[in-house]
Amino acid sequence: MTVGLERALGLGLGFAADRAFGDPQRWHPVAGFGRAAGALERRLWADSRPRGAVFTTVAVGVPVVVAAAVERRSGRAGRLVLTAVSTWAVLGARSLEREAVAVGALLEADDLPAARQRLTHLVGRRTSELTEPDVVRAVVESVAENTSDAVVAPLFWGGAAGVPGLVGYRAANTLDAMVGHRTERLLQFGWASARLDDVLNLLPARLAALLAAGLGSDPSGALAAWRRDAGDHPSPNAGPVEASFAGALGIQLGGETIYASGVEQRPRMGSGPAPALPDLRRAGA
Repeated sequence: MTVGLERALGLGLGFAADRAFGDPQRWHPVAGFGRAAGALERRLWADSRPRGAVFTTVAVGVPVVVAAAVERRSGRAGRLVLTAVSTWAVLGARSLEREAVAVGALLEADDLPAARQRLTHLVGRRTSELTEPDVVRAVVESVAENTSDAVVAPLFWGGAAGVPGLVGYRAANTLDAMVGHRTERLLQFGWASARLDDVLNLLPARLAALLAAGLGSDPSGALAAWRRDAGDHPSPNAGPVEASFAGALGIQLGGETIYASGVEQRPRMGSGPAPALPDLRRAGA
């Protein structure tokens, strides 16, 4: 069995495990990494880009080196199992789908307060004052971005670099979620983590946008929205995916987005109407 076929089989088994079981419920390695990275951040933090670069290098580099060493010393069967288990651990397709469906079910039951609360499992924005259309938009935007971040990108880097690619990508993406924010405390320290995540998602995000266009009901609309609107988004990688999803679904995303730090006016993605509850189900599909 070639290395490429071995990786593909391991990735496929891990993807199947994620679809069947969702995230590991106990001793999740990503949660453990987050705790370790949080402790390292507290020791290294300074209002400094160089100090943040050291933090990023250590927090990503150590898991990658360990993963590479374990993979190199494993036999063929061991590498296959290691790839499958690592893929299962870093993917988030089933949990993303589950949370989107849960919010949709609460909206269908006319329980907007509960839907707002459940939405906090998906997004970092403030949800307490959102209307039903706002909740639907937030879910669709989260599904779009996380299809790239939690599904396409891990598989891409797993295929390109094996277990070190899987582990390294998830470590970098987790650091971005932890410290890659434009707050006063993290603007300098989190700069390296945010830029590394941008670089690692550059190709996967565009692949996810292409998949959304190809699998959606309006491929030409998705590609048109991508070309027209993606560059207006503040994120170089969320823009293509959100625009492609909006065009594929024939809806419009973006607008006022409320975070704990304040209100952001996000550019409009797509040229259709605001998303409605049926669009949430279509996005999840």
